[in-house]
Amino acid sequence: MTELSVDATEARPRSADEEPLRVAFSEADDPGAAANELAATLRHPQLGCVLFFCSAEYDLDALGQSLGEAFGVVAVVGCTTAGEITPLGYGRGCIVAIGFDQRHFSVSQALISDLEGFDLIGAQRLTAHLLDDCRRQALAPVGGHSFALTLLDGLSSSEEQVLASLDAALGSIPSFGGSAGDDNRLAHTHVFYQGHFHSQAAVVVMINTRLPFEVFTTHHLRPRGEKLVVTHADHECRRVMELNAAPAAEEYARLVGCAVEDLDEQVFARVPLAVRIGDSYYVRSIQRVNDDGSLTFYCAVEHGIVLTAMQPAPILEDLDAVFAALRERLGEPQLIIGCDCFLRRLEIEMLGQTALASQRLREQRVIGFNTYGEQHHGMHVNQTFTGVVIGRSGGTRGV
Repeated sequence: MTELSVDATEARPRSADEEPLRVAFSEADDPGAAANELAATLRHPQLGCVLFFCSAEYDLDALGQSLGEAFGVVAVVGCTTAGEITPLGYGRGCIVAIGFDQRHFSVSQALISDLEGFDLIGAQRLTAHLLDDCRRQALAPVGGHSFALTLLDGLSSSEEQVLASLDAALGSIPSFGGSAGDDNRLAHTHVFYQGHFHSQAAVVVMINTRLPFEVFTTHHLRPRGEKLVVTHADHECRRVMELNAAPAAEEYARLVGCAVEDLDEQVFARVPLAVRIGDSYYVRSIQRVNDDGSLTFYCAVEHGIVLTAMQPAPILEDLDAVFAALRERLGEPQLIIGCDCFLRRLEIEMLGQTALASQRLREQRVIGFNTYGEQHHGMHVNQTFTGVVIGRSGGTRGV
């Protein structure tokens, strides 16, 4: 059994009654054993909701049933991953979960089962339902005390439409999230709601709390200068057939200096492409090379957009700077829920820095997962570390 509280590194451990958040994880292969290990740490009379992230290697039907049996009437939501972030750092083939104490968090959740048909009216109805549910629990005013977490099927190709509608409906309520993964197989990704795993779906979680928090995002990529214009694309399928009026894979391979047959995830992680909006760059990561020489992306791409070649700056230095700034604004973090792109983890592994990265994640109390895409204030992006830091009572509330 593997379990830690979010304060396991403190000199004076808190009692169960003092913990607004509890964390547990299990490396057990058996779904029943894994669910029971989580419940042994997370269950208590004031448990209001459980959020989990799990490897797609589990028997998902059995895991869903086991989680229902382990937690009973407590709401449980989550998704499959491309890697987990546990209390010990990066993990694989395991399940990690966060328990929210209902005395400190009002948590409401909803399922979007029709991603293609989800529009602004649907988003307004869903948001109103979530906010009404939070208000009934009467913990804190909605304004300034609430944030939304979105978990989407990472292979649905519907993130942009769903996120744009949700962002308009949420207004000033900050939001973040991640696209579910499947251990880099790119075959089947799932979100979990009311006892079952769902594909082609999304879960939206509204969290209201008196505790200080801040939603944030960062990436370590800098522009190289070379530009690629999308001259032929299939927007719905996120496929680019031509870049600079040349076959897409050939033109990208020329840019990075390798043969088309050598293009793989490591190359995509090392030289991503990004769209510039104002002074900011939003990464559009390549998913794969297709047999016809086209490129499939993780984010939406359209005919006529200009893509800038990017190069990585030191990734751990960027993380250190972000964590330091968050601590300065909110103080000691109680927990950080993190959505970390799987391409970032791949880069860290290629650099041989997995242990160092895990140490930083552990020290900052990061719990989360490696994603097929991240969401921040209605934007769908790639190769970022995006999340929310939850501080301790008495800190400065963030957005």
